[in-house]
Amino acid sequence: MKRIILFSISICFLLLSSCSLDELPQDSVTKETIFGTEKGLQTYSYSFYKMLPSVNDGFRLDAMCDYGAVTSFDNFIREGAYSAELSTDWSWSDLRNINYFIQNCTSEAIDESVRNHYIGLARFFRAYFYYNKVVRFGDVPWIDRPLAVDDELLYAARDSRTVVMDHVLEDLNFACENISLTKDDTGSLVTKWVAYALKSRVCLFEASFRRYHTNLGLGDTAAKWYQEAVNASEAVMNQSGHTIYNGAGEDASFRILFISDKPVTSEVMLASCADAGLAVLGQANWWWTSGTYGARFSMIRTFVNTFLNIDGTPYTDRAGYNTMQFYEESQNRDKRLAQTIRTPGYKRDGAFAAPNFNGYSYTGYQPIKYTLDDSKYDAGALNTNAIPLFRYAEVLLNYAEAKAELGSLTDADWTNTVGKLRARAGITGGISSRPTKVDAYFQKNYFPNISDPVLLEVRRERSVELALEGFRFTDLKRWKCGALMTMRWTGIYVPALNVQMDLDHDGTTDVIFYKGDKPSNLPASCTPVAVGEGTHQGLTGATSGNLTWADGDPRIWYSDGRQYYYPIPQSAINKNKNLTQNPGWE
Repeated sequence: MKRIILFSISICFLLLSSCSLDELPQDSVTKETIFGTEKGLQTYSYSFYKMLPSVNDGFRLDAMCDYGAVTSFDNFIREGAYSAELSTDWSWSDLRNINYFIQNCTSEAIDESVRNHYIGLARFFRAYFYYNKVVRFGDVPWIDRPLAVDDELLYAARDSRTVVMDHVLEDLNFACENISLTKDDTGSLVTKWVAYALKSRVCLFEASFRRYHTNLGLGDTAAKWYQEAVNASEAVMNQSGHTIYNGAGEDASFRILFISDKPVTSEVMLASCADAGLAVLGQANWWWTSGTYGARFSMIRTFVNTFLNIDGTPYTDRAGYNTMQFYEESQNRDKRLAQTIRTPGYKRDGAFAAPNFNGYSYTGYQPIKYTLDDSKYDAGALNTNAIPLFRYAEVLLNYAEAKAELGSLTDADWTNTVGKLRARAGITGGISSRPTKVDAYFQKNYFPNISDPVLLEVRRERSVELALEGFRFTDLKRWKCGALMTMRWTGIYVPALNVQMDLDHDGTTDVIFYKGDKPSNLPASCTPVAVGEGTHQGLTGATSGNLTWADGDPRIWYSDGRQYYYPIPQSAINKNKNLTQNPGWE
C-alpha cells in the first residue's frame, strides 16, 4: 500500500502541476477520467497525504518545546530576533487542491456513498489544514472553494477563530460519518477512526484554548468543545478495535511503537512509512545521534524528574533526589524513561552505550525513542522505521483530559486511560483510582495555577507518554503556559570536577567534567567536557551540581503573550491589505 500511495501521489503531482487545475494535459488524462471513476478519486485522494509529516521530519516535531536543550534554539523565543518578515507557513496550495477535489467530486456515475467517502477524506484533510493554521496564526480566512486569479476571496480578511473552528468541526463530523474505511493493515491510510482521533485532538485544543485564554471571552463555550472531544474519543475507544500494545512486555512495548518498520497497527492508527525499495528512508538516527546534522536535542532534568517511581509515587519524593547521580536516578522508574532516553543497560551494536557527551548530549539525557540501535543507520537518511502520527494512546489521554476538565472523570475512566498506560510502563501503584494528592514538585515547576490533583496527573501522563511526538508546544500554548519555554536547561548531577564518571556502571568510565587544563591520559572511553568560562556548558555550583546548558543565551516569552500566535507574514499583508497583524507583532 505504501508503494501505491507514493506512486499515486507522484502521478497526481504531474497531473495537477499546470497553472490552473482546469488545464489538465489533454494527451494524458482528462478531468472526467479523474472525477468519473472510483479509481480516479482514489488516486487523487493520495495527493492529500503529502500534508502529513514525513519519515524525514515526523520524529522531530518537538524541536520547539520546554524540555529539550538544543545547539541553537529557534529565533521565535530569542528576544528581538523574530518578526513578521521572518514568519512562514502562510501557504494555501494544499487547500486549493482539497477544495478543487470537493467541488468536482459530483459524478453520478459513482455511487453517492463512494463519493462521500472521498469527500470525507478531503474534508478530513481540510480540517487538518485549518487546525494547523489556527494553532499557528489564530484567526485566518475561511475559504471553501478553489479560487480563480480574479476571485475577491484572494483579498479576504481574517475570519474569527469561532467561524473557522465551527467549519472545522463540520468538516470533521462529515469525515467521521462518511469515511467508510474502518481497518487498514498498513497503518498508512486515513480511516474512520483516524478521523475521530483528529476530532478528539482538535476539540481538546479548542476547548482548552478557550478556557485558559480568558482574554478571548470564549470561556463559556469551552465545555461544548470538551464534550465533543469526549464523544470523539469514546467512538474510537468503543468501536475501533484499537488497543494499547503490550506484545513485547513492559520493558520494550512502548519503544517498539517507534522503531518498527511496519506500524504496530493495534495501537498506531496512522503512520508515515519508509520504503527501502522506493528509496524513501528516514533521518531519525542521523538527527538524534549526530553532533553536526541534528539539534543535539537533550532532555532536561526538571522534566526527567517528572517520570514516576515504578510504584507510582513521585520520584522527587525520594530523599536526596536532587543530588542522585545518573545510575541511581534511573533505577526503579517508570519504564518509559528507559525507552525514551539512554539509561544504564541500553545497548548499541550489542555493547553498553552510555549517554554520549562526545559530540552529542549536553545534559546526559539522550533520546532514543525513534533511533535504531545499530549505528549503521547513523550516517544519513537510512532509517527504515515508521513514524507514528496518530496513536490510540493519544485518544485515551484526550478523553481523560477532557473529562477531567469537565469534572466527570471517574475511577473507571482513570483505570481505562491513564491507568492503562501506566500499567504498560510497569507502574504498580495508583493505576485503578484517581489521585487525591498534589505532587508539589510537579505543580511548582510546571502548573502552579492548577490545584486539582487529577488534572495535574493527566497532564503529567500526557507529557511523559507523548514526549517527542510533536504535541508539547501546542499543549503549552493551549494551556497558556508558554513561559515554560524559558525554563533553565539542566542535566545530570556531577558530584565533583576532574573525576572520571562511569555513568551506567558497566565498568568503563564515560565522561570527565573539568575546568582549566584539559585532563590527559584518559581511557579512550572517557570523554573530557569543559565547563564554565568560555563554554556554554556549566554547573549549578562552583565545583559540583547539575549540568547546565546555554545559561548565557537567554530565551524569552513576552509578557504580552504575542507568542501564542505567530505573526502573519509581512509578505502576505503586503499583497492583501485586508489582513491584520496579530497583536504584539505590528
